[in-house]
Amino acid sequence: MNGTEDAASAEARLWAASGAMSLTGRAGGPPRPAPGLPAATVAEELARLSRSARRRTGRAPTLPDVRLLSERAAIAGLGRRGPLSCSGTFRTLPTLDGRIGLSLARDSDLDMVPALVMTDEITDPWEAVSAWARGTSTSDAADRMELLGLPGTAVPRHEPPPGDRDPVELTPGGTRPHVRERPLIIDFTALWAGPLCAHLLGLTGAEVVKVESSTRLDGARHGPRAFFDLLHGGHRSVVIDQNDPASRDALLRLVRSADLVLESSRPRALASWGLHADELVADGVSWLSISARGRGSQRVGFGDDVSVGAGLYLLDRDDVLPCGDALADPLTGVVASRAAAEALEQERAVLVDVSMHDVCRHVAAAGADDRHRLRVTMDRSGRWRLDTGEDIVEVAPPQARRPAAPAAAAGAHTQEVLR
Repeated sequence: MNGTEDAASAEARLWAASGAMSLTGRAGGPPRPAPGLPAATVAEELARLSRSARRRTGRAPTLPDVRLLSERAAIAGLGRRGPLSCSGTFRTLPTLDGRIGLSLARDSDLDMVPALVMTDEITDPWEAVSAWARGTSTSDAADRMELLGLPGTAVPRHEPPPGDRDPVELTPGGTRPHVRERPLIIDFTALWAGPLCAHLLGLTGAEVVKVESSTRLDGARHGPRAFFDLLHGGHRSVVIDQNDPASRDALLRLVRSADLVLESSRPRALASWGLHADELVADGVSWLSISARGRGSQRVGFGDDVSVGAGLYLLDRDDVLPCGDALADPLTGVVASRAAAEALEQERAVLVDVSMHDVCRHVAAAGADDRHRLRVTMDRSGRWRLDTGEDIVEVAPPQARRPAAPAAAAGAHTQEVLR
């Protein structure tokens, strides 16, 4: 047995144990292996995060394992629904010459459908988009989705698309005023990838302050409470009125006292608050940005459309089946946490640019595709099992940890933190 086979077998076991395999495949059909090395990547990145934290603090942190890939689904009660995403808000559609993928998860996305399909006569948004896509080339459809700020993608045909950047790009900055065992992290992120990064850094001993706009709280507050608690329990919460000069000044002072800033919006969003990453990094504050395709791109994306657009999907007859639940989010969150932890060890500040697309593209391209030799069967008790060629392992259902503490109410610590 060679190293490639060993890696493929290890990935198969980890994927089966993660709960994400249980979320991959057709509704009512068997769970499916994924391309690349998504579970092995999570395991390796968590190990690197642990080593970095131990170098900083002298202690090994207690971190989750690959089962974090399925925590949202476990809490929300989601299952595999291929060819739809687990949440049902993402699907792929045929075009004149290929396929596109589109997420319609937000009211604002649904509101843009008439502009996308260029008609106001719509009774069902998905039927309208499907009819439009069938008469449009893949490239034109992808360009129009990008123009309108919709989370969509062209679906690559058979393998991960080519790319010219790394998943994580680093730009060094100025000397940090201090390298602390318990760094202060200001978290402007929302939804899943960024908050997971902040959560994991908190588990390594960092102090995390979550900052939200009074006009736009984190949308995850409207989702399952236990999932929000899991990612934000133990963090302080600040809500800012960005139209109030005194509040913006206090926020800038807070950010300048921090070791690291986390953002998951496009750069112009925080720039409108008077927060400019390049200036702060030059002055010694590290900054980590998570975006769909890097800071230089205006593309938006969610976990399912990004992962499918990067090649993390299965072809089943004429259908594209997403892998896991919004797979780009937990993959990126773990990679970002490791990159952030390593940045916090350095004496100089650094701008850390994390591209969700390129994280997934590298994961999809990693390792040989040996899925053809893996067999999935159901035992007499109705449980799915995976034959890796070396052993037979159970395909675990989605699983979630219990939150260590409830998340703070929005703005609960504003006065305390900004005084």
